[in-house]
Amino acid sequence: MLWRKVTLAAAIILCAGTGFAAADSTAVEKDETLWRDAEGDPTYKIGDDGLVDYRTYMGYKRYTGNCMPCHGPDGAGSTFAPDLTGSLKTIDYTKFTEVVSSGQQNVWHPSNSVMPAWGTDLNVMCYIDDIYVYLRARSDGAVGRGEPKRPPVDKAAKDAAYSCLGF
Repeated sequence: MLWRKVTLAAAIILCAGTGFAAADSTAVEKDETLWRDAEGDPTYKIGDDGLVDYRTYMGYKRYTGNCMPCHGPDGAGSTFAPDLTGSLKTIDYTKFTEVVSSGQQNVWHPSNSVMPAWGTDLNVMCYIDDIYVYLRARSDGAVGRGEPKRPPVDKAAKDAAYSCLGF
């Protein structure tokens, strides 16, 4: 009985703390390299031919290289890390970047799971927007499982990533 009360309290605190309502993922404008929604958050763009934008594709590549060992293929979760396609339905961009950069310990979860902090890993932080838009597309059902078809290279996005990495 106590376990149920603790779980319920944690869920209420988590939901109340985010103040999140599902945002419209529609891409309304593109800055130099990144599509943004009406709120200014990073989002994906999928062409009529089903081709994803370059940043969403790079998000898939970086997710696979850095996040998949714990969170499983395509953001679908594993036995010890949550389904991120579901998580993005309950957290916003700010909370996502906070958890990725600073980490999080879920002490109310039976397995006491820990998300490590990736804030000093340039292979994650230089691509955090890309990872977010890929997972957002997966969460919305706009991108299926597996590797999306590779779009043409966006030179400005590639140059920005290389600059962040120190190349």
